[in-house]
Amino acid sequence: MSIRNLDVLFNPSSIALIGASNRPGSVGAVLARNLFGGGFAGPIMTVNPHERAIRSTLNYRSVAELPEVPDLAVISTPPATVPELIKELGERGCRAAVVITAGFGEGDREEGKRLKQAMLEAARPYLMRIVGPNCLGIMAPHAGVNASFGHVAPRQGHVAFVTQSGAVATSILDWADSRGIGFSHVVSLGGMSDVDFGDMLDYLALDPKTHAILLYVEAVSQARKFLSAARMASRNKPVIVVKAGRSDAGAKAALSHTGALAGSDAVYDAAFRRAGMLRVKTLDELFQAVGTLATGVRVKGDRLAILTNGGGIGVLAVDELAEGHGQLAALSETSVARLNEVLPAAWSRGNPVDILGDAPGKRYTDALEILLDEPAADALLVINCPTAVADSLDAARSVTQAIGSRRVPVLNCWLGEAAGEQARHLFATHGLPSYETPEQAVRAFAHLWQYRHNQQLLMQTPPALAGLEFDQARAEAIIDAVLADERSLLTEPEATALLAAYGIPTVPARTARDPAEAAAAAKELGGSVVLKIVSRDISHKSDVGGVALNLTTPEAVHDAAAAMLERVRKIAPEARIDGFNVQKMIRRPDAHELIVGVAEDRVFGPMILFGQGGTAVEVVGDRMMGLPPLNSLLAREMIDGTRVARLLHGYRNRQAVDLEALTLTLVRVSQLVTTLDRVVELDINPLLADASGVIALDARVVVRRDRKPLAIRPYPQSLERHVTTRSGQQYCLRPIRPEDEPALVEMLRRSSPEDVRLRFFAAIKSFDHAFAARLSQIDYDREMALVAFAPGGKEICGVVRLIADPDKDSAEYAVMVRSDMKHTGLGYRLMSEILAYAREAGIRRVFADVLAENEPMLKMARELGFFVSHKLQGDDTVTVEIDLNTR
Repeated sequence: MSIRNLDVLFNPSSIALIGASNRPGSVGAVLARNLFGGGFAGPIMTVNPHERAIRSTLNYRSVAELPEVPDLAVISTPPATVPELIKELGERGCRAAVVITAGFGEGDREEGKRLKQAMLEAARPYLMRIVGPNCLGIMAPHAGVNASFGHVAPRQGHVAFVTQSGAVATSILDWADSRGIGFSHVVSLGGMSDVDFGDMLDYLALDPKTHAILLYVEAVSQARKFLSAARMASRNKPVIVVKAGRSDAGAKAALSHTGALAGSDAVYDAAFRRAGMLRVKTLDELFQAVGTLATGVRVKGDRLAILTNGGGIGVLAVDELAEGHGQLAALSETSVARLNEVLPAAWSRGNPVDILGDAPGKRYTDALEILLDEPAADALLVINCPTAVADSLDAARSVTQAIGSRRVPVLNCWLGEAAGEQARHLFATHGLPSYETPEQAVRAFAHLWQYRHNQQLLMQTPPALAGLEFDQARAEAIIDAVLADERSLLTEPEATALLAAYGIPTVPARTARDPAEAAAAAKELGGSVVLKIVSRDISHKSDVGGVALNLTTPEAVHDAAAAMLERVRKIAPEARIDGFNVQKMIRRPDAHELIVGVAEDRVFGPMILFGQGGTAVEVVGDRMMGLPPLNSLLAREMIDGTRVARLLHGYRNRQAVDLEALTLTLVRVSQLVTTLDRVVELDINPLLADASGVIALDARVVVRRDRKPLAIRPYPQSLERHVTTRSGQQYCLRPIRPEDEPALVEMLRRSSPEDVRLRFFAAIKSFDHAFAARLSQIDYDREMALVAFAPGGKEICGVVRLIADPDKDSAEYAVMVRSDMKHTGLGYRLMSEILAYAREAGIRRVFADVLAENEPMLKMARELGFFVSHKLQGDDTVTVEIDLNTR
């Protein structure tokens, strides 16, 4: 369930308060005070078996006595009474409830868990939505709803705040009230038994009164729903999140190196980044970020120019910039020359541009205009320190006049209380971002470029990659054999064969049962070799002395194998020894040791890890996490997010590594984990990378029958097929991919303006990247688009798409065939295929709005069984719909 009945939760026509009280200081009394004082225009009915009136309003002794059905019920009664109350309310037609009461399984109490389940089961037959339990409540100031026991009523505004913590909610309300910040919604989710972050993101993404969404997250439930909702919301408005609990302690018990590094916070960080959200560290930063984004200022990158009248303050700003991984813009010779002409001789002649403590307003504006022309700067931070020889307010007036109505990337920091307050007020009146300290200002700049970067990741079109074939059947056979042997850990030869099936370069090797066979294998391979123990019971071979390097003769291999057997049997006497793995000794002196891995997160399922590898991988702690599936752009983003990435680009006499081969390896690992749903852990450590490419020296794989699902639905390859139209034309049909964007744009360009107008209800002359990316980059969990190609061709001939609501009950369709391919039956076949997909997905209703003049579409819809309903006279559109449960 998702947004169903959330409309009555936040905009009810009537409210019932169950557990209202007259006892001063009680939760029931505070709830009643807030509800009656919130300005709600509809009836508020109270229920308490022992009171005649609550706040001078007639009280009712039971739900049965209520004179009308409440849209929303607020419940604050003992936990044991709640399930029956929910049942009684549901029977009467109530559609949503806020359960304030605690005692529903917090701290793993079994009785509470039982009550929570009983409450949900009572609500289910009536599709009744529940917020809570154990929550502060909800507030919708525009609707006059304050169903909470908060101490401050929020002002009306355009920011929504959703939190799991009631204490954080009350703190934020207090903080915001003193600063005049208003809200569209404040929602305390509490135990999230039903309504969760995913539901709220879906609802708020489409809410016209909400311009930005703030989240305080402690944990996420239903990862796929959360990410789908977050990605959709992030494309419409800023979504800013604070995640509590940044410790990695919970990951230390994992079985492999990768598991040990896959701390929950790193995983959440990867999820937020993938969804296009902006993550901040503190509640103060949360609102600073909203304030900055609300000004409309946007930046193109992470290079900052600083203009200041105080050198020391400029240095502090530079320090904060470096700590946040931003860059200090390098001024061009042209800018320096122009600044020389307008600034005193003693100016700093570099960035930060120190214009000295006596700088009047004109000096600020002269320098500002030059720095705004600097091509190497993505934004400008203007700083003013109060001095006795210059007027701070005059400088602020000059800056605002110079900026005027232009939307330029300028941030302002006027220090001081008395001196700075007037200037900051002036900037606020002109809608310009201003801050009290240089650290705040630089963090705001970081929020701007990180937000832009995350938005770009949501919309980037990856290049099409060739040569990504893999042998899934071979890999599945290896896993079948391991599980049939009642094992979860693959031996190294099995793990190497698994990687090879997905095209990941591995070291030539031979297996041997005993020292004699190991010596023979070394002779066959020739040259220096590496000897490794093979045991289904040993996770890390080096920990038991199970690795010998640089063995140059078969005799040395024989002796090393015998000694290794003896050593391993002493250290791990219970381990079963299956033999040895003899590998060619790889000598790549300039290669970097990296790690690529897969770990299973308890919330988000399989994750991919990249970072600096080797035996000290946990100590170094240089890694990035990513959610599969990965394309080449996302893989490269992971690589660039590590510290070792700077070394991979080459330095001194060390060549840059083959980044294309490294990127491709991450994409192949993503293919492996998305297609092999029994792989739960994977370590490639080390993965050697240099200018000649990459090679996996060691691999470790853990499998299990019941792995958690992927948080992001991968490309549905099973929908690829060949189809034949009624006219006998053949086409290749498959789901759309992000890299189809150029072909999709070409299809639209080759279609007539009239056909484009009929499809999009408007004349569209140009198809820019943002427009095309929204059509080609879809969430396969909620949308589907099928594209048709002529056999062996690369040009898109037609496309049909289906966009489901978050509840996946109804879906809207759209279909278009390239103008020169019409009248071949392709449109009818595309519609038949998408309707078959909708039935398989459990979608009940499919509909579309069609221009009334689009007779061919209406004729086809009728042939397919759609009902055509005409709207009011004069409307230029009609609605076509089909109930798939009856056809």
